Amino acid sequence: MNSYNNSNNPEFLNNYLMHLKIVKLLSERTIEEYYLDIRLFLRYVHGTGEKDVTEVNISDMTEDELKKITVSDIYNFIFFTADDRNNAERSRYRKISALRSFFKYLEKVANIIEKDPTKDLDVRTPKAARPKFLSLKESLRLLEASDKSDSKRDYCIITIFLNCGIRLSELVGININDIDLFECRMTVLGKGNKHRTVYLNSACMDAINKYLEIRKSDPEASNEPALFISNQKRRISKRRVQQIVESTLEKAGLDGKGITTHKLRHTAATLMYQYGDADVLQLKELLGHASISTTEIYTHLNDDNVRNAVESNPLSNIKSSNKDDK
Repeated sequence: MNSYNNSNNPEFLNNYLMHLKIVKLLSERTIEEYYLDIRLFLRYVHGTGEKDVTEVNISDMTEDELKKITVSDIYNFIFFTADDRNNAERSRYRKISALRSFFKYLEKVANIIEKDPTKDLDVRTPKAARPKFLSLKESLRLLEASDKSDSKRDYCIITIFLNCGIRLSELVGININDIDLFECRMTVLGKGNKHRTVYLNSACMDAINKYLEIRKSDPEASNEPALFISNQKRRISKRRVQQIVESTLEKAGLDGKGITTHKLRHTAATLMYQYGDADVLQLKELLGHASISTTEIYTHLNDDNVRNAVESNPLSNIKSSNKDDK
């Protein structure tokens, strides 16, 4: 049994790999490369979009799931490989090639799908790919729905996601002493255990201050360093944050759009790029990306540029209208 053909794969994937070996007569090394790229894609679409993609089990993935995959899913996967995994353009093109082969097989040979979604891919996919995100109008609806929930904590979480563009792991890792209320900034621990400064605009400061009034008045939570805590007075879990976002999206009538906490990160970046003066290099610094591509010259941005990018977010002045301390 080859390392790429095993019981942890769904049957349709093993059949495809055998097709590459017996019909296409590809080398073991080439089949292995195709397998790793396609397995990553299947894990991405089968998972929640939030847990570590390498931990997703695809053995139970069905043919019905394959039939629901769209070109948007593929675009988002390519963006994910660039944004989260820092894949260079050459690696992204290789993944596209693997996916074209896979979906062609599913349509023409296995007859599992009726239409190959890769046929609609732009040939410039690595550069043209764009993630799912909320529009400005939808973002305002999400904030309004969160404000009506009467939870200062939940509103603060949504506000930080939409204004700062931080990752889920970064948000749950924030400690109270990571926030500088005088300088309007906080320090987050990003990928590779790298710290970076995130500037807080007016909306974030207002939400944080109102939440801290509640947070600091709770004697049971006085020994917990985390900013965001659960009802058990411990650091809030990633899953609980996901549930808060999912619930708020539903209240705002935005569920079913495939929006996750990571898509809120995309939303923040997109709003700052579309409505503000933030350029790609500023967003690279702001989002804590290791690189834009392996061939691009690294540019260090001064703090004022990054601060201006945060302040330019069109949601920066949206503050809770709820007066009650709940």
